[in-house]
Amino acid sequence: MRKNEDLHGNAPDSCPLVLLLVDVLNDVDFPGNSQLLKSVRSLGKNISALKRRCKDAGIPAIYVNVNRDKWRSDFSVVLSHCLRPDSPGCPMVSQLIPEASDYIVFKPKHSAFCATPLDTLFSYMKVKAVILAGLITNACILTTASELYVRDLDVYVRSDCVAAPIKRAHRHALELMKISFGVETTSSTKLDVRKVLKAARGNPN
Repeated sequence: MRKNEDLHGNAPDSCPLVLLLVDVLNDVDFPGNSQLLKSVRSLGKNISALKRRCKDAGIPAIYVNVNRDKWRSDFSVVLSHCLRPDSPGCPMVSQLIPEASDYIVFKPKHSAFCATPLDTLFSYMKVKAVILAGLITNACILTTASELYVRDLDVYVRSDCVAAPIKRAHRHALELMKISFGVETTSSTKLDVRKVLKAARGNPN
């Protein structure tokens, strides 16, 4: 985990609301990606705008990203690979390069929690609510949303900040999260991040 790797020696700042960015450092180079590639640039733009609003409100960003090459790569390797000019995901990744204040966690599977230190990080930060964005709506986003739900965390998924290779699967996943987990799934422009932060702090007014 980047930024504060030794949580016991240097605990991260406490904040009840975080922005969780799942697999946005992504080359999007896989079979059946043609429809998704049409939206990667706009997806990067939407997520970047949401991240700026969160940063202005003091809400930290946590990147949870698949680890290439079965744990043998590091952050710089993943980022440089995705930023190659011939990488299909470059138009998105170039807008979402992590800053020094961001946290980065690598994951081996769909879940942001499975075999990662995310639970420990959330505990130190006293997280109560999560804004969730990234790829893929009906896979890693859906799986992570369910794990956030069973941890009794409030979840906000922005419909224009997540995407899937198949639009119908994207819509169905959003509807499932809304019905089964009580997730808010409106567009990012309709999310008042400062209001959500106040609610997470127990002060909805």
